[in-house]
Amino acid sequence: MKKTASAHWQGGIKDGKGTISTQSGALSNNPYGFNSRFENQPGTNPEELIGAAHAGCFSMALSKELGDCGMTAESIETKAEVTLDTVDGGFVISAVHLSLRAKIPGANREAFDKAVETAKKGCPVSKVLNAKITLDSVLDS
Repeated sequence: MKKTASAHWQGGIKDGKGTISTQSGALSNNPYGFNSRFENQPGTNPEELIGAAHAGCFSMALSKELGDCGMTAESIETKAEVTLDTVDGGFVISAVHLSLRAKIPGANREAFDKAVETAKKGCPVSKVLNAKITLDSVLDS
């Protein structure tokens, strides 16, 4: 399976502007630029998109792991906080912190914790990131 996304950029780093699109059409010429990446202006940025991908991937992986131990989540809410740092004059995504809130009626906490850890380590986006990945979780049962 292969999926595609594309970016178009015009201009310099600070005054330039770009758009990002995905094969599925979920993003279609969405604007991004220096100001949306570094100055909290409207528009998207690569770190935000990585965070969305990681939260989505982890949530699906957790659903699978829960199912493997006989649990079904009523809801899984995952937030990903991506940290972009400067290192040696360049930028690096140094960390991702996942915050999870899951509602699983009748859940076994030990099995839940094991499923969470397995999903954190095993989701494909976690595997591709060269960053410290941390997680906190809340279980509503």
